[in-house]
Amino acid sequence: MNGAQWAGLIAALMVAANLVCLSIAFVRLRRKQAPSRLQKQAPPVTIVRPVRGIETFSRETLTSGLELDYPQYETIFCVADGHDPIVPLIEELIATYGADRVRLIVGDVAVSANPKLNNCVKGWEAARHDWVILADSNVLMPKDYVQRLMASWREDTGLVCSTPAGSRPGCFGAEVECAFLNTFQARWQYAGEALGFGFAQGKSMLWNKPFLDANGGIAALAAEIAEDAAATKLVRKAGKHVHLVGQPFEQPLGPRSLRDVIQRQFRWARLRRVTFLPFFAPEILVGPLVPAVLAAIGAPAFGFPAWLGVLAVLALWYAGEIVLARSVGWFVNWRTPLAYLARDLAFPGIWAYAFVAREVSWRGNAMKIKADGEDELNQAVPALSAVNMRSDGRP
Repeated sequence: MNGAQWAGLIAALMVAANLVCLSIAFVRLRRKQAPSRLQKQAPPVTIVRPVRGIETFSRETLTSGLELDYPQYETIFCVADGHDPIVPLIEELIATYGADRVRLIVGDVAVSANPKLNNCVKGWEAARHDWVILADSNVLMPKDYVQRLMASWREDTGLVCSTPAGSRPGCFGAEVECAFLNTFQARWQYAGEALGFGFAQGKSMLWNKPFLDANGGIAALAAEIAEDAAATKLVRKAGKHVHLVGQPFEQPLGPRSLRDVIQRQFRWARLRRVTFLPFFAPEILVGPLVPAVLAAIGAPAFGFPAWLGVLAVLALWYAGEIVLARSVGWFVNWRTPLAYLARDLAFPGIWAYAFVAREVSWRGNAMKIKADGEDELNQAVPALSAVNMRSDGRP
């Protein structure tokens, strides 16, 4: 075969590999889970939720975590600034659901350059129970939220988590974010876990508090700029595994500008690049760009116009994603193929940017990341040591 024919063959193999990955994710997401021993025990749980600012669905998502069908749990909201606009809503929820079930803790502890992790430290230390869930404020919790997390806990588990499933987009930009969150990121994460490569995701994380405290406490998650990357490495080092919930929990999006969506992807890509470079580097191959280019080169060698080769790749690629999304209840509408296309046109630039950027932004907080993957923690060392002492039970 000549070079053009080889290009066409490789394009076909890449499309086939993508369809296999979609099939693996489909099987994993549709698999029924038997109740785990932990789920049957139903131990008391503390839910720690860092909050900052008012979002489109703040009332709905925060209230959802206070109306769970679970026998015994407490919720701790953590806010860095007592003047944050979210505080009145939290105080209203405390008045409605009772101070015995809901608490607000103000003030963070600078253990890292990660503001979300800093915001969780006091909540972790104040948790009354041995099972703690760290959950983002924009996670929409179903009634069986805790049970679904516990259902995935096994004897070899060190952490159970959930990726976000983007839902209720309010504009095309948010639909592009759904395309990133669902059939791109969540799909690959579920396929990877099914093959034994489970990675943590910081949206919802179920921890056994004694286990994490014995391995450095919550401050140990400052070892990486992204707490979920640090969690993955900590769990693996302890000889345990990261497992995912049977189905990811919703993150309702509302209206989002395309610029903000791309900025978030820049940040997440940069964090993946500095924390898991061997896994991040091949990400450029997981989209349809490379096989589409190869198909354009190879199609004439088989008697077809180049544009038809590109169209065939995109049609098969996106048809597979739409089938998966529909089968598991993820967002799909008539613009979804256009959202997929926008995602895949933007991703090569996002991937390349991750290799040169030195600073990302998280809700207005500039986070400088060194090329070797270490965040700037010099100013946080005293606080880090103090939290470690508390976690170890010493004065």
